[in-house]
Amino acid sequence: MINEFTDLKLSKNNLQSFIIRSEILKAISVAIPTFHGEVLDSGCGCMPYKELVLKNKLVKKYVGMDIDYGLNYSDVKPDILWDGLVMPFDDNHFDIVISTEVLEHIADPYQYLNEVKRVLKPGGSFFFTVPFLMSLHEVPHDYYRYTPYALDRIFNKVEFDTIKIKPMGGYHAAVAHMLGLWVNMFLWGNKKKLMRIVVQPIISILYKNDKPPLNFKKSTMIVGLAGTVRKPF
Repeated sequence: MINEFTDLKLSKNNLQSFIIRSEILKAISVAIPTFHGEVLDSGCGCMPYKELVLKNKLVKKYVGMDIDYGLNYSDVKPDILWDGLVMPFDDNHFDIVISTEVLEHIADPYQYLNEVKRVLKPGGSFFFTVPFLMSLHEVPHDYYRYTPYALDRIFNKVEFDTIKIKPMGGYHAAVAHMLGLWVNMFLWGNKKKLMRIVVQPIISILYKNDKPPLNFKKSTMIVGLAGTVRKPF
């Protein structure tokens, strides 16, 4: 069965998601070798990265958790359902917590991140990705688009340390992503059919020539952000 999050190939049907999913896959693939012990995938959805995580032999257990009124992925069910407020785990339980494309859907990020910190072991890490350039989705539970400066401020307030925030995609990726969203999420009928043919090779060329920014200066453009923070010892 094809995993639409990891078996990525640009097609007319995924113009709107190919760039962001490619960038998330790059980011989590870099992070996975640092994972170990018990891993909690918080906001796991259909658990698209479970197999990748478990390929790391240092990972002893993977637990997928999602909110009890989250998206319905038919035959894929999380290991744990929760109420979105208190995670059903003891303090200092997990070595790693991951949340891909979750924080923008959390109405109170401080409350959520304090729960993440509580269930992490001292020295444990939290890996995250968030969108920066994205249409409204999972409405009405789509609350934020974060800058790196906002994330740094929040993580410091929650008292995480070793904060590392990296860009996902640059200007070329951003233009390619917007073209894909425009065609597949806005156009309809014959216009969509025609523009899919026109736009697909343009998206491919733009993405092949993309270079993520080296820093977060004025006028920097990104598709999203990824990073890790650590619970202090």
